[in-house]
Amino acid sequence: MFSSLRVRNYRLFFVGQVVSNIGTWMQRIAQDWLVLSLTGSATAVGVTTALQFLPMLLFGLYGGVLVDRLPKRRALLCTQSAMGATGVALAALTLTGHVQVWHVYLAAFAVGLATVVDNPARQSFVSEMVGPDQLQNAVSLNSANFQSARLVGPAVAGVMITGVGTGWAFLANGLSFVAPLIGLMMMRSRELYVVERAPRAKGQLREGLHYVAGRPELIWTIVLAGFVSTFGFNFPVFLSAFADDVFHAGAGSYSLFNTLMAVGSLAGALLAARRGTARMRVLLAGAVAFGTLEIVAAIAPSLWLFALLMVPIGMFGMTVNVTANSSIQMSTDPAMRGRVMALYMMVFMGGSPVGAPIAGWITDAYGVRAGLASGGAIAAAAAATIGLVLARVGNLRLSVGWNHGHPHVRFVPREAREQLAAAA
Repeated sequence: MFSSLRVRNYRLFFVGQVVSNIGTWMQRIAQDWLVLSLTGSATAVGVTTALQFLPMLLFGLYGGVLVDRLPKRRALLCTQSAMGATGVALAALTLTGHVQVWHVYLAAFAVGLATVVDNPARQSFVSEMVGPDQLQNAVSLNSANFQSARLVGPAVAGVMITGVGTGWAFLANGLSFVAPLIGLMMMRSRELYVVERAPRAKGQLREGLHYVAGRPELIWTIVLAGFVSTFGFNFPVFLSAFADDVFHAGAGSYSLFNTLMAVGSLAGALLAARRGTARMRVLLAGAVAFGTLEIVAAIAPSLWLFALLMVPIGMFGMTVNVTANSSIQMSTDPAMRGRVMALYMMVFMGGSPVGAPIAGWITDAYGVRAGLASGGAIAAAAAATIGLVLARVGNLRLSVGWNHGHPHVRFVPREAREQLAAAA
């Protein structure tokens, strides 16, 4: 489960990211709560989320082209420094009492611009640290890393918001980027796996799109991830509104929801690390379960039942995330990985500028229960539809039976099903 941590360079990267991710989660909680406090509007929270992911939607593919051309470690030193500076600037505005909602919007957009290069660079740099044999495990541990920080970050943010204010959470995030910067500088260049960088040339963006277009295993994975992230992953909008409007609780309950979801997400990431393979049927089943559980949570009558449902929602959401991510990386040539991962991240993260305002509008107009239920229904329907399409294209049929006393559901070739029927 933890085999890739034997690699020294990856260990340095992993530890630095733990510290930085804790700060990132603190800022996410503080940012959403600050916007809700300043405006009282779930739509404003959705706009903030949209602005943070809008640059990925607009410029994500160009970021992938740059990542394939640039030394990834140097690119990460620049992007991590920029995001740390943004956190410090927002802290200064908040602590001096001059913060306005447009400042938060601007900071979110600035972080999004840095993310355009940072995300595909971090994703593709993993293979240079651990090599192809440990790639699947390292990708899963990266997600476990992020979710482990999610257990700590929201809890600390909740204490800081109620105790000393949101400004200190922003400052902690800005300073947390010192850890990954030190880790990147301490790495041994000779121990990195050499990946040939793409030379500067015309048509590289179009080349990346053609590469993906010719591989159905990439296209359908990216399409499913897009539906799930756009309509199902709008938790900054939903959880803050459930805490404030439905259950009439404070920042502590909002932090609790995020913490319990992180518990499930961490379990999902560690299970993926142990599983070792990324299969399409796991991705589809995880997406259906994720959407169905969101519908159940939307009608939960009590705060504690809603909170407990965050655990399996987090687990299946992370199953979708890790399985899609590792499947795409394992199926992509190293020279194209930056562009392909940029396209994946553009769809996965760039769906928020579309989904978050819609989720915020539904929440304001029809209630947060309707917003969460509709997002879950769309995610589950998309997974079921894509599963049926793939089964039809692959000439497969659904097989339901019993194996050692347990139900067994899988897709089998039509010819095999027909042979079994004839033998019976």
